[in-house]
Amino acid sequence: MSWLDDTPIYITGVAETPLGEVWDQTELSMCALAAREALAEAGLTLKDVDGVFVNYMGEEGSVQVAEYLGIQPRYADSSDLGGAAFEAFVHHAMLAITAGHCEVALITYASRQRSRRSRGMTRPQDPTTLQSQFEIAYGLPAPLGYYALIAARHMHQFGTTPEQLAEIAVAARRWAQLNPKAWSRDPLTVADVLSSRPICEPLHRLDCCLVTDGGGALVVTNRAHAAGAAKRPIRVLGAAESHTHWLISQMPDLTVSAGAQSGREAFAMAGITPADVDVLEPYDSFTITVLLALEDLGFCAKGEGGAFVEHGRLAPGGSLPAMTSGGGLSYNHPGALGLLLLVEAVRQLRGEAGARQVPEARIAVAHGVGGLHSTAGTVVLARE
Repeated sequence: MSWLDDTPIYITGVAETPLGEVWDQTELSMCALAAREALAEAGLTLKDVDGVFVNYMGEEGSVQVAEYLGIQPRYADSSDLGGAAFEAFVHHAMLAITAGHCEVALITYASRQRSRRSRGMTRPQDPTTLQSQFEIAYGLPAPLGYYALIAARHMHQFGTTPEQLAEIAVAARRWAQLNPKAWSRDPLTVADVLSSRPICEPLHRLDCCLVTDGGGALVVTNRAHAAGAAKRPIRVLGAAESHTHWLISQMPDLTVSAGAQSGREAFAMAGITPADVDVLEPYDSFTITVLLALEDLGFCAKGEGGAFVEHGRLAPGGSLPAMTSGGGLSYNHPGALGLLLLVEAVRQLRGEAGARQVPEARIAVAHGVGGLHSTAGTVVLARE
């Protein structure tokens, strides 16, 4: 029995910002649009918000976002755990609400990395950082090179093949073809992935996520506020977070991510096992990111991820529907994807996913990853 049985926490509203290439908005106005939409779903307004959680957006942290939205919060958090920050924020909001520090938590983020052309492997580095001194200086591109090292190690240690990694990209694209908001919707085959341009051995271009603008917002609150929601509230059964390293040379094991801990703790809090999960929303910054998540969350044994993803297991009609929006590989990747994983998980549990709806979805897991495969956050959600 979890302490959450006595103090249940809910996600009551979710929304995306404008996606793709955004030229007529700023990051702050994108957050505002998504926040208003998410709050409307929750049956609330900006005046009800007393907790603000924003992943660091350049200069736009919780202080700047709250000012723009006209909110003076009782509780604020701008922890930067990269793409895992939003799953961690659900965890933090859950704890803050339970402790009485806030009642209505707004989690939001937006990026215009594509239209600003601000993402690249050769951007200037601060020469005083350990990463610049000991890794990037020797030709390791960040973050791509780090994930390539992880993929190469997994292949060496367990015999994982490029074809198996490609299966993950193909599954994501098949889901994206069912999502009218997805950036990439053209048909994709394993052969297409393998013939795409090599980026950093052993990863190909189509093993890598999109570079897009986007973001979103979600509302986390208690039972009293959830009772007035305009849409079905989705219960948070469990949440946890962890991180292991920043320098890749300090990662304890290239084949084991921080998700091994966050997943174990979130599942234990929720009182579930991997067999109970109907929908999985793993962070797919690269195909190898998904493979490690499947192993570390316990959907298969360590080293068996390659065989596990074969034969369309993650694709529409497969036994473990995953990346159901199309994920970062085909739907949207605005620099930090974790918030959009939660948005999709909630929509699946509400039955609002349209052509990509997973039948009878009752339990969903959103699993964020951030940094240089450094951080992880896992959230277990349920339709009551």
